[in-house]
Amino acid sequence: MAAENAVPKPARPKKEPQPLIIPKNATDEQRLKLERLMRNPDKPATIPERLKEWSPRSAPEFVRDVMGSSAGAGSGEFHVYRHLRRREYQRQEFMDSMSDKQKLDEDFQRKLLQNKILQEEKMSKRRLKRQKLKEKKMAKKAKKDEKDTNKDADNSPEPSDDDKSEEEDES
Repeated sequence: MAAENAVPKPARPKKEPQPLIIPKNATDEQRLKLERLMRNPDKPATIPERLKEWSPRSAPEFVRDVMGSSAGAGSGEFHVYRHLRRREYQRQEFMDSMSDKQKLDEDFQRKLLQNKILQEEKMSKRRLKRQKLKEKKMAKKAKKDEKDTNKDADNSPEPSDDDKSEEEDES
């Protein structure tokens, strides 16, 4: 009876079968991923969070079960000691790796600063050289212009003394 009263489900639209494309290289793979993302641009793309760096448990502030050096320790104490020792070695190894990482980072920053200073020096030298060339070019051009103006002045028909006297006679 339940089957008689049940409302039929609407038919789902069938998906078009996607052709199987095997990427031949990394660019094909990247292109396929991008095409898949761009099929539905409204769908949010998930970007995974960066994993937190592992760090050992911090050393306890107060140690309750202090191991004594007296004889007669039970057989279970060895396992407790072994775990404590392993944890301490892990902590020391982590601290060593962090100090190495920090040292490498400082070296890298120092190298970046040196490269930046060297680059600035080279740039300033080249800038000065370009400026000198520009000034030389401008001076040469100014000198040439000056010569041209002098030549033009020499070539222009200036009224000579004879011409001036003729003009005075006419008036």
